[in-house]
Amino acid sequence: MPLAPSPWVRRFAPLIAAGGTVLDLACGRGRHARYLAGLGHRVEAVDRDGAALAALAGVAGVATRCADLEASPWPCGAGLFDGIVVTNYLHRPLLAAMLDALRPGGVLIYETFALGNEKLGRPSNPEFLLRPGELLQWVSGRLTVLAFEQGMVERPKPAVIQRICAAHQPVEDCRMDLTP
Repeated sequence: MPLAPSPWVRRFAPLIAAGGTVLDLACGRGRHARYLAGLGHRVEAVDRDGAALAALAGVAGVATRCADLEASPWPCGAGLFDGIVVTNYLHRPLLAAMLDALRPGGVLIYETFALGNEKLGRPSNPEFLLRPGELLQWVSGRLTVLAFEQGMVERPKPAVIQRICAAHQPVEDCRMDLTP
């Protein structure tokens, strides 16, 4: 049975345009791809693990693409996605192309590990841990930040994380209560 979608993704997924096209980057076995397709989105699920992608075979609304995001060129064009979801993955060289792949009005939902997590377990390599405020720096001047958090979480396991929801639109254009 696949893991449940991240509460962060569930919280902000309603901001993605109804029926929009969503990129689930480094999707693994596709817990978020399944969830987003269930909301009526067309999802492109990208991962380097073909066996993990096979778990998405036959899921309505999900197209898979096997791509090694760290050893190959960026697999997507600019302005293709109404939403991009990334969880538990960090490869900084993809950042600019990933942000370019958002359409005007598109929503970025990103959540991964941060410095301090090395004291709690994996990942522990600083190359895979966000620096304080790094997600804010990434989107500064490009996207409107709708929500940002960083620090210790207890669930699903103790970890130090950083997460952001940001959009190509002014905050006042969002018609959603952002309280948890």
